[in-house]
Amino acid sequence: MYTKLTETIEREILTRTISEERKKALQPLTEYIRQKRESGAALNLHFICTHNSRRSHLAQLWTQVAAAYYGVPGVTCYSGGTEATALFPQVAATLTEQGFHIVKIAESDNPVYAIKYDENAAPLIGFSKLYDHPYNPVSAFAAIMTCSQADEGCPFIVGAEQRIPIPFDDPKEADHTPQQTAVYAERSLQIAAEMFLTMKNV
Repeated sequence: MYTKLTETIEREILTRTISEERKKALQPLTEYIRQKRESGAALNLHFICTHNSRRSHLAQLWTQVAAAYYGVPGVTCYSGGTEATALFPQVAATLTEQGFHIVKIAESDNPVYAIKYDENAAPLIGFSKLYDHPYNPVSAFAAIMTCSQADEGCPFIVGAEQRIPIPFDDPKEADHTPQQTAVYAERSLQIAAEMFLTMKNV
């Protein structure tokens, strides 16, 4: 794992305090992962938000890193939205600052990024897509709803074994303000801390 990313994990993620309310919200995901591990089945986690532009990407990436950090095998993380837009540039900038290596590999209104957390790991591919895009799983996965709008607006996720709401506040509220960088960094670290706690507890 990249040195700067490891430093972020050890100094800013593992040291964070998580409320009992949030721990309770994470428990269904912890149990799902635990059950999958005990059965020896592949573990597909699909993070879903409205635009697949911010929170769902952050959750997907940090959960994949948490699985690698704790040595949880067979975990594949995905993300999607009820609409496809584009990965918001501040997300990539935030993750880069926190230690990921990110390269834009396709330029368009919906750019495609190769995102790496370790020099020898295959890159994770980041771009905005619908939750039922062919890139995403069609069965045997948990649908983790990272925003209340997607949870309310998407009453049925085809193929999901379990639907788990874990909403996060939208950093979009700070877009184009002097607080943008700080708010995105904080939301990224919050999501990371909660996903790391989940993987640690399985």
